[in-house]
Amino acid sequence: MPRLRRSMLFVPGNNPGMIRDAHIYGSDSIMFDLEDSVSINEKDAARYLVYKALTSLKYGKKELVVRINALDTRLGIDDLEAMVRAQPHVIRLPKTETAKDVIDCEREIARIEAEIGLPVGTTKMMAAIESAQGVLNAYEIAKSSSRLIGIALGAEDYVTDLKTTRSPEGVELLFARSMIVNAARAAGIAALDTVYSDVNNEAGFRAEAELIKKLGFDGKSVINPRQIQPLHDIFNPTEKDIAKAKAIMAAIAEAEARGSGVASLNGKMIDKPIVERAKYMLERAAATSIPIEEV
Repeated sequence: MPRLRRSMLFVPGNNPGMIRDAHIYGSDSIMFDLEDSVSINEKDAARYLVYKALTSLKYGKKELVVRINALDTRLGIDDLEAMVRAQPHVIRLPKTETAKDVIDCEREIARIEAEIGLPVGTTKMMAAIESAQGVLNAYEIAKSSSRLIGIALGAEDYVTDLKTTRSPEGVELLFARSMIVNAARAAGIAALDTVYSDVNNEAGFRAEAELIKKLGFDGKSVINPRQIQPLHDIFNPTEKDIAKAKAIMAAIAEAEARGSGVASLNGKMIDKPIVERAKYMLERAAATSIPIEEV
């Protein structure tokens, strides 16, 4: 069953209350942030807080991610030294521009894993793409390491690099989103969209979530717990989706029982892509605990 990544909740590493309670809000993944949300004077304290949380608190089955600082500063190495030992599921590398960035980070992770006796390869990675160069190198980044479980768009730095700003329509992000989701799919990993920062504009958030779902993203980073349920509502299969998928699979089963290689539904032939989409829809429904048998 595929791991859901509909929502990845940002949790500032210097906020003890959010760190403690992050698992109660219902996000699929929790991302403890040691980078942009933490001031330079609080980096060491945030690192310690997140380390203690990961080694002492229970977060259930949540996917636990830590965004470290960039490796071109000593902060990034210090973050890895602590976080690999704390054993989150995923290390998120910020501002990834080339495959070499991923490889350099992977090398440091492997070194630390070997030092502490952790099987090399245990710690997974995610790469955040936040510049024009990173977007153009998205596929090379996506396939650069077997540790990568996904790539993500970081919009604020990206639009600054483009010398523009974010708009309600998001037209300035369309190329980057398309590049990232296609690179992720070609590499067989997840694609995560950027945050929507206006937490009071639920209509705008829903419109953006609908858009990125249509583009093919697996989910979206969120900065406020109020954004989680609307996001899940959009990404969860509907009863209509599930009923159609079940009908397709039933038609395939009936054709196979007849010894026929051709199946149809409502007068339309069912080909392989339609079957694959139906299987994926039912897998998603099972992963979200939707009672398929009752639809």
